[in-house]
Amino acid sequence: MTEKTALTPKTHTTPPAKFSHGVRKGNILQVAGQVGFLPAEEGKPPTPAGPTLREQTLQTLANVQAILEEGGASWEDVMMLRVYLTDVDHFAEMNAIYNTYFEGLVEVPAARTTVYVGLPAGLLIEIDALAVLG
Repeated sequence: MTEKTALTPKTHTTPPAKFSHGVRKGNILQVAGQVGFLPAEEGKPPTPAGPTLREQTLQTLANVQAILEEGGASWEDVMMLRVYLTDVDHFAEMNAIYNTYFEGLVEVPAARTTVYVGLPAGLLIEIDALAVLG
């Protein structure tokens, strides 16, 4: 039986409840929903990257990448991304940022984007990912 390993990169705070930022079991790595918080600083509460969708999207992608790397994966291993936006008017801008960010990938992952209004105040985007290694 393969051991399950919880992942929390140094850039992330300890989760506020009984969950992990990511979990790897065998060659499967699930990244929990990430938002655009700047890297964690000791003694400071999580801080959003900025008020714009661009700033938060790029930081959110960096946060997902940190967990992928902590689990031994890369963007090339990602099979599925789920993107949650808080405003339907952000679809076009997010797609443009996403297309530029992933233009170098050999094969792009499947993706789903939906509008979700339940994120904490000030946060505009959340992304989770599923990766399969090797």
